[in-house]
Amino acid sequence: MSARETALCALIACRKGGAWSNGVLKEYCERDNLDRRESALASRLCYGVLQNRAKLDFYLKQLLTGKLRDLHPAVHDILRLGLYQIYEMDRIPDSAAVNESVVLAKKYCPKVRNSGGLVNAVLRNAVRTKGTLKAPESLSDRFSHPENLVMLLKSYVGEDRLEAMLRANNEAAPTVIQVNTKLATSAAVLQSLEADGVSAENHRWLQDCLVLRDTGNMEQLEAFKKGWFYVQDAAARLSVLCAEIPLGAKVLDCCAAPGGKSFAALVAGAGSVISCDVHSHKLNLIKNSANRLGFENITVIDQDGSVFNPTWAEQMDVVIADVPCSGYGIIRKKPDIRYKDPDTMKELPALQLAILCNQARYVRPGGTLMYSTCTLVRRENEGVVEKFLKQNPEFYLEALRLPCVFPENQSGMLALVPGEYDTDGFFICRLRRKV
Repeated sequence: MSARETALCALIACRKGGAWSNGVLKEYCERDNLDRRESALASRLCYGVLQNRAKLDFYLKQLLTGKLRDLHPAVHDILRLGLYQIYEMDRIPDSAAVNESVVLAKKYCPKVRNSGGLVNAVLRNAVRTKGTLKAPESLSDRFSHPENLVMLLKSYVGEDRLEAMLRANNEAAPTVIQVNTKLATSAAVLQSLEADGVSAENHRWLQDCLVLRDTGNMEQLEAFKKGWFYVQDAAARLSVLCAEIPLGAKVLDCCAAPGGKSFAALVAGAGSVISCDVHSHKLNLIKNSANRLGFENITVIDQDGSVFNPTWAEQMDVVIADVPCSGYGIIRKKPDIRYKDPDTMKELPALQLAILCNQARYVRPGGTLMYSTCTLVRRENEGVVEKFLKQNPEFYLEALRLPCVFPENQSGMLALVPGEYDTDGFFICRLRRKV
């Protein structure tokens, strides 16, 4: 099976079953036995269509003789996939994009009258008219973010930062890894990756952090098999660094999956880490990764972050609360998030506050409580912290010590916006319990 066909199957699964693109892509690339290069192409095609859906439809309306809404859904998926290759990718010949799309139409839409002919005609028209069609003007169409989401993000980041953030959301997200310095050095990992044909470089401001591109299936890499690194964005790693974990500290990671913050705490010198989650398959993921990385002083437990465990009361030096959120900071990695209805996430701040208040009970006097999300919505970030401090006067905000690329921080809170510091969108808050 080709990368194009795998990408199409993933798009169909996202449309029909509400599957998340990152999960279904990994599953389908393994199912179809794609090699590393083909897996990377399938991912780029699937993400590219999801990231540019509104813009592609804007052009399709000009290329079709009929109405967009009358297209068979699978034909619509195939046209988006073909048009993305023609308009947004330089390395794929137009003829290949057209011909392969016709093949897919005949295979996946056999009952649709003249599906191959329709796809052939529309995409050949796209090739002929490339660069001459009317371009989208609104931010919503240009960057394929629903209008209500554009307005929501604007209310948080402001108009002057909005366009750069939307553009960053549509860029191919590099793979960011953290070196497991318990087992290897950055130089050794770079050398191993180069031997496996992977392009990698040091992150520009975070030590022992590498930026990879076109990795394909990382589980096939020798350095991965040896446990020399784990995948984690620089923003998430920064949130752990801001905790300034003391050597030998007892750390609780209450919403731990897939485990990156727990691993970062161990690398930073924590004496022991308790990693909690409520999904059994995610717990197994953490356990398997910990075994691969050679971490022994980690305990993985099924524990709801909002439910009190009295045996942990005031026992932890550091508690990490990276809570469930709307995810608007990681749209470049999960492009389908942008199409979720914001109204379905209005109850999140109440859950986030409940988790944070419960986790606060585990922090010893003088200990640290870290609150973080991967979203850009004030009501889930600063709004939750403000309510927490009113309900928990024994805690106070503490300034963050940050790498030199950041301005000095005295507020104890930091919002990272995509497109500014080579990170996901993220919110970090450091709280200290009074002695």
